Amino acid sequence: MTQRISETLLLDARVIDDPYPFYGRLRAEAPVWGVPGTGVFTVSTFELVAEASGRVEDFSSNIRSLLYRDTAGLPCRLPFGGDGMQALATADPPTHALHRGAVFPELVAKRMAELEPAVTEIADACVTEALEAGNLEFMAAIGNVVPITMINRLIGFRDAKSDQLLRAAFDSTAMLGSTLSYDELMELIARTGDIETWIAEQLAVAATDPGEDLLGAVARGVDEEVFGAFEANIILHTLLSAGGESTTSLLGNAVRILAEHAELQQHLRQNPQDIPTFVEEALRLESPFRYHMRSATNDTTLGGVEIPADSTVLLLWGSANRDDAEFEHPDEVDLTRHVPRRHVSFGRGIHHCVGAPLARVEARAVLTVLLDRTTDISPDFGNPPKWANSFMVRRHDKLPIRLAAP
Repeated sequence: MTQRISETLLLDARVIDDPYPFYGRLRAEAPVWGVPGTGVFTVSTFELVAEASGRVEDFSSNIRSLLYRDTAGLPCRLPFGGDGMQALATADPPTHALHRGAVFPELVAKRMAELEPAVTEIADACVTEALEAGNLEFMAAIGNVVPITMINRLIGFRDAKSDQLLRAAFDSTAMLGSTLSYDELMELIARTGDIETWIAEQLAVAATDPGEDLLGAVARGVDEEVFGAFEANIILHTLLSAGGESTTSLLGNAVRILAEHAELQQHLRQNPQDIPTFVEEALRLESPFRYHMRSATNDTTLGGVEIPADSTVLLLWGSANRDDAEFEHPDEVDLTRHVPRRHVSFGRGIHHCVGAPLARVEARAVLTVLLDRTTDISPDFGNPPKWANSFMVRRHDKLPIRLAAP
């Protein structure tokens, strides 16, 4: 007889650090799992995650609640966002297409190519400093620095401090991390008001003289009444948090994988053309965002499971990406996969991440520089890595490594 899945497992500290055995159990026993007594459902197989992503009429992207962990270890819902936040990543059709149209051309067509040399320059400077130390904490030295620097340049904030922006990015995703207590979550919500005030001031300045950057594109969107000032603030906050968080997580995860696999390192040094494929495998193996939240707009079913209206549905990208029904040897790096970008680490459907091209540019540039300028990347065995305490993101808080130069 199959043992019942305990509702406390979802946010168990051991599962947060290593979720993959739990994901495997969900896929095998409860592909759509209603966490008893919570109004929360998880979706864990590739097929069903893909289906739910496409059913936007049943599963809204509006954030209607945040999750926190109660004293019994269960996920509890905190109502949030009123009737739903209609702002780019959290907007449903037809609003989503209007917002994406205002932002996406600026994000991709005009800026990607010109940013790659800047990424390489920053990465090279960070690696130069790191090589002098030999032993380093990768996240503080490189992993956190490059993404927040580049997203700041892309958005075009004026007189911004990197540490301020990084803290704001991490705070934003921590609100969706599901592991905080009620009091901790309320404190965090209050703190995010400061960055929203600051972003509003940035928008007000940009409105008088919009530049050729994301801040200018969003300011023009307000002027053209594509969205209001409130939605514009949320869009910029979302782009900051996603742009800072996703690539930071990707870089740390990719470098840890390399540190643990010396033969893979050597292969990539000798075959740098395979670095882009390795980036895709790192994304698949360790999805920077483990899940995104959806809200059931009406009574519906998924995978034969009834989901009542107003339920909170978690699409587990990190589980879908290791589904052996979709990927051969899903727990291994395979540089010969026929379609390496088939994973769902950047979401799926209309909400596929607009910043995915930037994340790929940054990861490719940083890894190329790091591999080119070292002969070995290895773990610091006396100082194990530390994961962020989040059910939302798969990011290293700390990643001590050793670098050897030629």
